[in-house]
Amino acid sequence: MNIPWLEWAKEIQAISQAGLTYGENGYDLERYEALRKISVEMMSYFSETPIDKVTDLFASDTGYQTPKVDIRAVVLRENKLLLVKERADGAWALPGGWADIGLTPSEVAVKETHEEAGYDVKPVRLLAVFDKKRHAHPPSANHVYKMFILCELVGGEALEAGLETTGAQFFDESELPPLSVERNTAEQVQRMFELARDHTAQTLLD
Repeated sequence: MNIPWLEWAKEIQAISQAGLTYGENGYDLERYEALRKISVEMMSYFSETPIDKVTDLFASDTGYQTPKVDIRAVVLRENKLLLVKERADGAWALPGGWADIGLTPSEVAVKETHEEAGYDVKPVRLLAVFDKKRHAHPPSANHVYKMFILCELVGGEALEAGLETTGAQFFDESELPPLSVERNTAEQVQRMFELARDHTAQTLLD
């Protein structure tokens, strides 16, 4: 979902953060700080969110700003797809979350599947890398790349509840539950079924 003011605020924030990181002239640093303040005020005004919360979530990073990475595991059993029920919204999503420093994408997929669903898996291949803003997700203050990794089920059993989930279950393609669209859309889940079945399919991009 493309919302112009949100994209403008994110671009201004990225420019200001890069300037604050690499700028040396005191006057320029003041200007970049002013740009960051404008981006925070825009985000606060249009999203009706307090300034301090926007600052913490949107403008507290240092260094060159880069996209965040969200990794999702695609696990099939008897042609049914593993989903976990999210505490945050009560809807269902592929196991996964933010990439962890020090872990490879495959290791994150394995870790998140065990922690959220209780199952042990082995990474097989990368199915897709999507830019979140090009898909039907709710608006986000972060620029996010989403990686979908096909994993083979090797053990474990369904977890009744985790820190961020309240259940895990395998679903048939024709009987999907309400999905957590912040994490995965219906179109993405459908594409994962297709890609997982086709061993010759190329990795999808963007």
